[in-house]
Amino acid sequence: MKRLIFLFVLLFTAAVFAQNAEYSIIIKDIETQLPIENATVLIMKTNQTLISNKDGKVTFELNGASNVQVSETNYENLTLRWAALKEDQFVVYLKNSHNKLDEIVVSKENAQKNLQKIVSNSRQKLAASYRLKVYVREFFMLDNKYSYYNDGLVNFQFSVSQKKATTTLLVEQNRSYGLLETDVSADLMGYNLNNIMENYSNLKYFDPLLDSKTKKEYNFTTKGHPNNKNYYIMSVVPLDNAKTALDTYEIVYDPEKKLIIEFSVIIEPAHLIEIEENKKPGSKNVTRSIVKVNYRVDGLDYYVLSANEEIGYDLVLKDTIKNIQVRNSFVTTNFNKQNFTYKESDVFKEKTLFNKKNKVLTKYWDISGFTATDEEKGIIDSLEFKM
Repeated sequence: MKRLIFLFVLLFTAAVFAQNAEYSIIIKDIETQLPIENATVLIMKTNQTLISNKDGKVTFELNGASNVQVSETNYENLTLRWAALKEDQFVVYLKNSHNKLDEIVVSKENAQKNLQKIVSNSRQKLAASYRLKVYVREFFMLDNKYSYYNDGLVNFQFSVSQKKATTTLLVEQNRSYGLLETDVSADLMGYNLNNIMENYSNLKYFDPLLDSKTKKEYNFTTKGHPNNKNYYIMSVVPLDNAKTALDTYEIVYDPEKKLIIEFSVIIEPAHLIEIEENKKPGSKNVTRSIVKVNYRVDGLDYYVLSANEEIGYDLVLKDTIKNIQVRNSFVTTNFNKQNFTYKESDVFKEKTLFNKKNKVLTKYWDISGFTATDEEKGIIDSLEFKM
């Protein structure tokens, strides 16, 4: 009898471990053999979403069988059958669409007015009730040395207020590492997570382009997407004689659905040089500014998929100048139309994860949407060692 019980326990344990397998996928361009960054990997069984890092890598756990869908705007979609997946490292090759529709799109409608319609429609679709599970992280550099890091697995509950999306934030797990200097601690305390997500959902970055006076500051050009026949690319570039315009925009959108698929807002180095430095103590002179945001369209569902921001500035103090650089990432790992059930005391009411005590229940950073590169792991480990 004891032998039968032991055998049952052994088989049961083996079955449990067999169902919880970790997989790593490397996504590469089939022609260049180079890794593809920001490719979307969808685990179809669980609807979990992952984004490939600079090495083209994603890591996830799979309980049981599931097909996996791999996609990127510039490439043909690929669905991997579960039987083809291998544990450890598995290389996937995507084929470039090679549509080559790099011609200027001729339209009777003014490009700026067209953008206004696209932004308006996208905002309307994003202003809905749903929740996103998001992996967030921030790297901080002080005078070109990594000084602080935080990340967390959080939940944003979206609701609509005055036709705009507002969010409620709950934190599942988080960790923070680093050494801070008192004179710049306020600038190394991270960004307001609710504000960032609301800006992505309300498309706040497009406000400067929607004013009718903007056409005197910017040049609008629309072209067919060179690798995807379903999308157009709108470039919005400051004119040489622009007085206030600094940002350069690139917007990929679906002309049929009138939805923004991705956008980037960058201040080019040439424009940074033109900015007059403010030498007054407390001033912040921008040295770098990059924002890139991707959205997912899944049937009737439309939401923020991933975002990356990099900001650098010189902070003018009384006796010195400190250079501060911040790099943060948002990756949506799960979308759900159901509302949370939570107590008011569960709501995270702070602006950032900076002052939140570390809460680590699982190695969420390994399987929560975005796999750290070897370089990033080294940075995190070095900061953790200092604590």
